[in-house]
Amino acid sequence: MNTVFIPGATSGIGLGLALRLQADGNTVIVGGRRTELLQQIRTEHGLDTITIDTTDPASITEARDELTARHPALDTLITMAGIMEPEDLRDPAALDVAERTVEVNLLGPIRLIHAFLPGLLARPAATVMTVTSGLAYVPLPATPTYNATKAAVHSYTESLRVQLTGSNVQVIELVPPAIRTTLMNQQNSEVAMPLEDFLDEVMDLLGTDPKAEQVLVERVKWQRNAEAEGRYADVLSVLSGRYRA
Repeated sequence: MNTVFIPGATSGIGLGLALRLQADGNTVIVGGRRTELLQQIRTEHGLDTITIDTTDPASITEARDELTARHPALDTLITMAGIMEPEDLRDPAALDVAERTVEVNLLGPIRLIHAFLPGLLARPAATVMTVTSGLAYVPLPATPTYNATKAAVHSYTESLRVQLTGSNVQVIELVPPAIRTTLMNQQNSEVAMPLEDFLDEVMDLLGTDPKAEQVLVERVKWQRNAEAEGRYADVLSVLSGRYRA
């Protein structure tokens, strides 16, 4: 069994994955900014929690030090935290959205990996799982900076994996499609995958191929493989029609 830290797991995919991993016998710690929500998760689900703001390097360092003391067997980091907001690039206010998205979605995972990697390298075996998106491979034009950050995290993950070749740390990229969560108000979207179906497939894939470099549910392959299969323009056209103002 593993000791897993998931910053950004107070709802949606993160919380769902935390509960699935807990049910499999792992020790799971959920991180987030909202202390009242963390308390609710502790009470309702029995998960350990810690306050962390992944946009604040000092908060990450403090959380790492506290977790190292509380859970010296910590061997898995899942960089779940992320935001997704539409941007009209003709509107000057979109720059604020872009900067916040880069701070959370790109700098957050990079800072977390830098903070936790030395401890993970000291374990007999450890895992870093990043979370990207099918939109890293074909963008949703309504959310340009979100797409860009997820593409950047994919590239960063590939480099991290190569640099850690021969070490004890496995690097996995989880690539969700659109999921029925509150992200972009997709909880009732017919084009999004039901969350529990997604989690079922993810847990099955992790169990079937624990050495996989990417976790790809069938639904995301429409985007993930679009360019290689000569379908990129068609997929981009479909995505271009979504979330238009």
